[in-house]
Amino acid sequence: MNKFTLAAAGAMTATILSVNAAHAECGDVTITDMDWASSQVVTAVSKFLMEQGLGCNVTAVPSATNTAMVSLAENGTPDIVTEIWGNSVPAVEKLQDEGKALFHSIVLTDGGQQGWWVPQYMVDENPELATLDGILANADLFDGRLFTCPDGWVCKNINANIAKAAGLEEAGIDVFDPGSGEALSSSLAAAYAEEEPWLGYYWAPTALLGKNPMVMVDMGSFDKAGHECNIEEDCANPVVSPYPRDEVWTIITPAFKEREPAAAELMGNVAFTNPQMGQLLAWREENNASADETAAYFLLNYQDVWAEWLSDEAKANLSELLK
Repeated sequence: MNKFTLAAAGAMTATILSVNAAHAECGDVTITDMDWASSQVVTAVSKFLMEQGLGCNVTAVPSATNTAMVSLAENGTPDIVTEIWGNSVPAVEKLQDEGKALFHSIVLTDGGQQGWWVPQYMVDENPELATLDGILANADLFDGRLFTCPDGWVCKNINANIAKAAGLEEAGIDVFDPGSGEALSSSLAAAYAEEEPWLGYYWAPTALLGKNPMVMVDMGSFDKAGHECNIEEDCANPVVSPYPRDEVWTIITPAFKEREPAAAELMGNVAFTNPQMGQLLAWREENNASADETAAYFLLNYQDVWAEWLSDEAKANLSELLK
């Protein structure tokens, strides 16, 4: 996006986000400011809508997943944790059983997605490449490489075992370790810039996939037991199985739901598709923007999305933005 758009977002951030809403009865609300980009955007958007739509006094609390879980267990705060991924679900289930947290809503509607991806432009030319069978039948199109995860990432074992079960090497495609997460990202970005072949592991939503449309390779039905074996380096019987889809939740405290029902209802509606979040993360990265500036960009350009989240009261309070 051009600098004028960023300037407009910045002006909106400096002006609208600082306005004190005097119209509502909502009280104090605490919300996590997590240490990754997508959650920061969710927090900034949610904070604005609660403050300006409902008149809440919202405090964003710097946090991370484990920190938030401990705080909920020991202090019953914060009121809202904006993004909890699937690997943290058991901890939340325990808190829910103890009456300290509630699974409230799915905030990333497509879930966290991991898998093997190919560029959209390759699939446009050859739709077969959207499937693993199609890749094996057209292995010569990929320069003999599957880009995998670097050492220390669990997905390296998973990819190696899937490749073994699928017969990737026999088809003429070797599993290639790029050496680091940065190198993995750079390989994808460089290939996309030249519209060259690329096949490898990645995840969504991310800025990189928001900027460079990719297609996740269809590997058929998920095999839970097979996937659990694939995680192990010495898996005796590797299988072809996609990665599981991670549900990504917003969780809240029961006390918040009872104390601020209108704000809780609003937070139950806040949700982004992976393409939407990917586009926002790409815009943020391209413009070196803050989370508040990215929220302002979203509010200016995605009115048809967030307007559906609002109650009649909040719509009236935000009517200037909805014109």
